[in-house]
Amino acid sequence: MLKNISPLIPPELLKILAEMGHGDELIIADGNFPSHSMNNRVVRCDGHGGNEMLDAILALFPLDTYAEYNAGLMQVVPGDKVETPIWDEYKKTMAKYEGENIRIEEIERFAFYERAKTVYAVVATGEKALYANLIIKKGVI
Repeated sequence: MLKNISPLIPPELLKILAEMGHGDELIIADGNFPSHSMNNRVVRCDGHGGNEMLDAILALFPLDTYAEYNAGLMQVVPGDKVETPIWDEYKKTMAKYEGENIRIEEIERFAFYERAKTVYAVVATGEKALYANLIIKKGVI
């Protein structure tokens, strides 16, 4: 057991977060995201939502304040009538840890899939909200 680490963070994810360096990216994926076909390094956190995983991760993980964007959301497909209230939750959680240093880009769906192939790892959650896929870029302490 370790102190001050959320019980939501499994040992495999803790190892990955420690291995990651400045500029490396991590996806927090919703339950519909094809995690295993996008990346070879996937941590399953099926019983947890995207925002609760984001909160647990950001307690340990600084966002990159040097990059143009330090987070990216999967853009809603034009014409899709989906509400995205989880985006506001994500923004609030990121602001809790990084204040005004949040710069979020919206990434077209298939561009997001291509980027997923290059990120360091994917955290596959059980999040049920649509378009709840989030990329975060690691900064420095």
